[in-house]
Formats: sequence, C-alpha cells, structure tokens
Amino acid sequence: MLKKSLSVLLIGVLLIGGLFAISFAQEKKVSIAVTWSGEELQAFKKTIKIFEEETGIDVTVESVGRDIATVLVTRVEGGNPPDVAAIPNPGQMEEFVKKDALVSLDESIVESHPEAFVDLASVDGDIYGIFLSADLKSLVWYNPKEFEKHDYEVPETWGELTDLSDQIVADGGTPWCIGLESGPASGWPGTDWIEDIMLRTAGPDMYDAWVNHDIEWTDAVVHRAWEKFGSIVKDRDYVFGGPTGALTINFGDSVAGLFTDPPRCYMHRQATFIQSFIKDQNPDLVAGEDYDVFVLPSIDKEHGNPLLGAGDLVSAFNDTPAAHSLMEFLASAEAQEVWVKELGKLAVNTKVSSDAYPDPITAKTAKILSEAEIFRFDGSDLMPSAVGSGTFWTGIMDYVSGEDLEKVLKDIERSADEAY
Repeated sequence: MLKKSLSVLLIGVLLIGGLFAISFAQEKKVSIAVTWSGEELQAFKKTIKIFEEETGIDVTVESVGRDIATVLVTRVEGGNPPDVAAIPNPGQMEEFVKKDALVSLDESIVESHPEAFVDLASVDGDIYGIFLSADLKSLVWYNPKEFEKHDYEVPETWGELTDLSDQIVADGGTPWCIGLESGPASGWPGTDWIEDIMLRTAGPDMYDAWVNHDIEWTDAVVHRAWEKFGSIVKDRDYVFGGPTGALTINFGDSVAGLFTDPPRCYMHRQATFIQSFIKDQNPDLVAGEDYDVFVLPSIDKEHGNPLLGAGDLVSAFNDTPAAHSLMEFLASAEAQEVWVKELGKLAVNTKVSSDAYPDPITAKTAKILSEAEIFRFDGSDLMPSAVGSGTFWTGIMDYVSGEDLEKVLKDIERSADEAY
C-alpha cells in the first residue's frame, strides 16, 4: 500500500513538474503576425533577433501579406489570434478593442513617445498599441540650389507659398510637379493633399469628424479643402503638364522634375518615402544639398501646422509575459534604431539618436515628427475601403479631369452612406 502511495505521489510530482516545464516553455515563446515582406521583413527579423538574444524568448514571425486585416479578424473570431500583430491603422485597432480582443499596455512603455502618437494608440484613455515607426506626409520637397539661384525663400505660411508660386510663374517656371497616376490606386496622392488641407483649414477635430463620417462630404469645410487643392492642381501655370500631366504622370516619377535642367518644377508635396524614388532616379544627388524639405505651411492660423502621416502600429492580442516583453522591446529606442537604420523610416521613440538615420533629411524629418503637437493618421486609410481606397481615389481623378466638384462630393457621399 505504501509503495502504491509513493508511486502515485511520484507520478503526481512528475505531472506537476511537467506542467511547470510546459508553462515555462510557453512563457519563452511569442508569435507575431506582420504585413511586411522583402526588405521590410528582413529588417524586422534583424530587430527581432536582438530581442531573442537578450531575452531567450523564441519569436515566430508570420508574414501574412497586405490582407492582414482580414486575417486578424478571422483568427480573432476563431479564437486563435497571434500573440502580437501589426495593425493596419488606429481605426482597425479600435475595432478590436470594441471586441475586447486587445490587451491594454502600461503607460511606461510609451513614456518616450510623442503624446500625439500615444493618443493615436489609445481608446478611452487606455493604451492598446505602440508605433514602431512612422512616415511623415506633410512635406514639400525642393531643390535648394535652384531656390538659391533665383533668390527664393522657403515659405512659412500659405500666403507666402502662393506668392512664391506666382513669382516662379512670373520668372517663367512652373511651381509644382504633381503625379496622381498609380495604376489601380490612381488618385491616392491627391487624397493626401485633401487631408493636409483639411487639417489646416478645418482643424483636427473637424478632420476626425470627416474621417468618421460625422459630417457629410458635401459639407462646406470639405468643399473648401477640395477647392484649395483645385486652385493648385487645376491651374495650368502652377503644375507641370497642367491637369493632364497630373493625371498621367506616375507619383514616383513626378519628383524627378525637380532635378532636370532646366527644372520642370520647383516643389513637390509627398511623404518621406519619396526619397527612395529620388535616390533610385538620381543616385548622385546629395541629401540636404541637392534636395531638401519643408513642412507644408499653415493656412488658417488658428489651426497651426498639424502633421499628417502613417505608421507601423503593433498591438498585443494575448496577455502573456512574453507578449508584454516583445511590446516593450518594440517600443524601445534600441529596437526602433535598428528598424530605421535598415529602412530609412522615422522612429517614434524620441530617444533614438539622430546618428541612426542614413542622411540629414531623414534625421531632420524625424526631429519634426518628434516635436509634433498634433499628428493625424492618413484619413483615407482610416475610412472604409469602399470610400478611402475607392470613391475618394476615383473622385480625385474625376475632379482633376474636370468633373463638377458638387457631383464628385455627392458621389463619394453616397458611397459613404452605404459603407459606414
């Protein structure tokens, strides 16, 4: 009887020990689903390798492609979400919060992140995500040597921008290069123009209302933003090739007009990622000498100069120590320094050294981003796809083609009524 009792006890001890071993092993593993592939995926794996070496936690990185939003919804509904995942945008993050699918994070994780980004990753005061990096969109690219040659000064207000444009025309030049062509996605560069102008003419609160469809597309503030854009893009003197050029020139090719002799144009509004196109097309150009950037100027003084952009947002679906450790690492300056060195993106953690950036323009835009008082995510990315990557895109092309603005906005409004 004693032998039997000892055997049972021994089996119990072994089982408990086995359970502890399984539990410990599980704590040393974490999965993350990402949308990245190619160069971005390789850069992310380099970042993750540091985490694995420092913590001993094994990370499974699963690249699920651009359809990650659908994949995550399916897996959450099936009860098997990844521990951590890249989220397409703050709107999608909020949807998962409403489904009670995400884990809230401690404020200490984002103590070195700008408040604007913390707010974007928060719902009802709780933090549910961190930004690994960002792209800044509110930028105007120019050739400083041409500006110096013609004694042009960088404008600080919209009035000064208009005066500069008029002076360039008077001198026989063309102020802007704009490229709206992007295959099936044609029109998206124009949506960025509208969003930037909305922030500067209607303010961030009204911008949020517009993105959420709390105001109609036919509202006067939306109408005004489109007209402001139209005053540039539809002016044959202002844009290289006129409206036809804007409609037919690819967005990535358009910036090359800054560097022709003579220049096809003197300014180009586009995000930080356009620098890769500049380098590919003109590898001998030196950043900060042959090309530079300034922030798109304010329009209505009371709204200041809000920044528009996008970013790599990450959230945790499972409340495990390994998941929390990974989130804390991805929010750190150490992780973000590797990520931005590899890709030339902008770190969100303000402790990342300017030496981490590959060129002075990237360092400059990172500083601009770190000082952002108001930052808003790309509006079209937050809207239902039928609108944001549907009628908004096609509406831009129709408007620049000469379609009546009221009709364009009514068409988008009809699609928004159905989509929201």
